[in-house]
Amino acid sequence: MAFRGLHDANPFDPSILLLQDRHRSHFVDTEQLQDVLRPCQQMRAFLSMWRMDPCIRPYVIRARFYGIYRLGHIIIDWPLITCLVERWRPKTHTFRVPIGEMTITLQDVAIILGLHIDGLAITGTCMLDVAELCGELLRVTPPADALRGLTISIRWLCQQLSTPGPDIDEVALERSARGFILAMMGSFLFPDKKGVMFTCAFSHYSAI
Repeated sequence: MAFRGLHDANPFDPSILLLQDRHRSHFVDTEQLQDVLRPCQQMRAFLSMWRMDPCIRPYVIRARFYGIYRLGHIIIDWPLITCLVERWRPKTHTFRVPIGEMTITLQDVAIILGLHIDGLAITGTCMLDVAELCGELLRVTPPADALRGLTISIRWLCQQLSTPGPDIDEVALERSARGFILAMMGSFLFPDKKGVMFTCAFSHYSAI
């Protein structure tokens, strides 16, 4: 795709950007954007609610989720994030920068966060009994008011598992670490709009 030049990352033919009028970057050329984005910070909200107990840290590291935990302690450059958002093109799922197109790959995410991406992709429908699965993995059964479809309240999970206790055995520590990882996935990787629920569709893959 041809671009105008170093100071204008838009293509010569703007008609190919069919979704651009619905995106924030549509207003960049008209100089209507003056504010810096301040997205919802579910990560910080989660970490203030559920502080990782030192006892479960080795389990989180062993499961290779510690890189995600560290995200909540990084100072974010919001003006930079704003600039990237304004360079995003929804039609092609790429950033339009003066040198051409750029995007974020799964490999980029895996290297930065230290996540496993080995094996086959996970696809298909998800038919779960949420309460039963939660009882199997975490040994606690959520009440009806903590459930919403296939999701469970992160706050409820925090109340059940965030304080392992001084005389806890290894099995219970693994259970607490598994709950912490699930809650991190719901707050950091796959958050809902408010960051208060996490989906149990990922629960099968959180075993330590």
